[in-house]
Amino acid sequence: MSTMSVSHHGRQELHDGLRMAAVALGDAGIPYALCGGYAAWARGAPEPQHDADFVILEKDADTAREACAAAGLDVRDPAENWLFKAYHHDALVDVLFRMCGEPVDPAIFDRADTIEVLAVRMPVLSATDVLAGQLRVLGEHFCDFARLLPNARALREQIDWPEVERVVGDNPYARAFLYLVAELGVIGSRSAA
Repeated sequence: MSTMSVSHHGRQELHDGLRMAAVALGDAGIPYALCGGYAAWARGAPEPQHDADFVILEKDADTAREACAAAGLDVRDPAENWLFKAYHHDALVDVLFRMCGEPVDPAIFDRADTIEVLAVRMPVLSATDVLAGQLRVLGEHFCDFARLLPNARALREQIDWPEVERVVGDNPYARAFLYLVAELGVIGSRSAA
């Protein structure tokens, strides 16, 4: 995911690309959901300053590529083998079919809610799945709590904190973040697990 900030013009292109991708994926009839920073934003967190992300099943990747290309997005396959990139002008929409190296669990779509985002109704990952996904990628080379803290604060009442702790429990960086948000009073005391 790009961390480059976008201008007002670039933000409009990103919004348009996000809408185009959502409509294309929906029209293709495959399970999909908005994920990442824009899913958090759709649920009340601050708007991210980078690309938008959708999640699909790996078996649907070819259908999704074709649908996005037919919608006018410039589809490219990067070196990473867990996503494809769809550009609207210079704005980037990532379409992921693996998360943290693992195939997407189809149950993630059952937990998503249909929310109106930028005037388009689309499935959006649950706040629990959004935060758990953001925490699972933390590691020695990427550990940006400053980006995550506003999301945790904004979404705190929508998040199943024990479930997040269960899902990310093997990641020491994620555990450190959960300790921090508990210390800051964002969530109640953590369990002893």
